[in-house]
Amino acid sequence: MPIIDQILKHKIVAVIRLHDYQYAVETARALAAGGIPVLEFTLTGQGAIDAVVATRKALGDSVVAGVGTVLKAEDAEAAIGAGAQFVVTPAVRPAVIAACVNRQTLSIAGGLTPTELLAAHEAGSELVKVFPAQVGGPRYIKDVLAPLPFLKLVPTGGISAENARDFLSAGAVAVGIGGNLVSNRLVAEGAFDQITAAARACVAGLR
Repeated sequence: MPIIDQILKHKIVAVIRLHDYQYAVETARALAAGGIPVLEFTLTGQGAIDAVVATRKALGDSVVAGVGTVLKAEDAEAAIGAGAQFVVTPAVRPAVIAACVNRQTLSIAGGLTPTELLAAHEAGSELVKVFPAQVGGPRYIKDVLAPLPFLKLVPTGGISAENARDFLSAGAVAVGIGGNLVSNRLVAEGAFDQITAAARACVAGLR
């Protein structure tokens, strides 16, 4: 199944933003056990690309692993070369999107205004991240889609088990959930059962 279809099926991208990815595989396993197999390792942490490699090796096709917070085309290239299955940016980065298009890899480029969201789409980003989503909330998603109904929006930032359904009801195709799923504290404490429980709660929240 194409990566985009897997994201549209599961509807949640777990944004894993850790200081370092020493326990990437354990974190990935905990999220997948809770029903969230689509994983974004952000480049703000130490060893994100290695985390993708280790996770795909350990968990195979049971997960989809990509990288996030990508600002440079060379970082996208390195990640894709290492096996990243999708690339996420926090802002419209045309060179990063072009690198993904050239490598036939899904990009999820971020923007906030209608102009930015449309620019990301026109540059070749099949899914467009609305970030930070809490600024406008679900109503903003609905308002943007009224004149631009062809955009496949993935709101990220401030999404939780409590409000994820509202964003989907407003027209989003999926959501990105970060701090409400995974934190440095939980990973440092080895509280992977709590990560699984949080994932289950977010999945349940979509129903």
